[in-house]
Amino acid sequence: MNLYGDNMQKEIKNRISEAFDIPQEIVLDYPAIKILGDIEILIENHKGIIEYTKEQIRINSRIGIILIRGSDLIIKQINQDEISIHGTIASISIIK
Repeated sequence: MNLYGDNMQKEIKNRISEAFDIPQEIVLDYPAIKILGDIEILIENHKGIIEYTKEQIRINSRIGIILIRGSDLIIKQINQDEISIHGTIASISIIK
């Protein structure tokens, strides 16, 4: 059972992040998504790959499924903390 509501926990984590100058994505367990034009995406703090094709990649995260669509998509690098995707990126969306 959670003694504090989710909003209160989020607020406490936000304050900790600000007080200690820690990035919010680390404290809140959120993904950080960095986009380089339409050719590369770097996703930090992911929860694993759900689907992987040349046209679509679905990645699990704490905030939902990150859906990347495009052409010639490839995963260039993957480890426990981050995924690097290259190709021609047409869209990125988050499915809750």
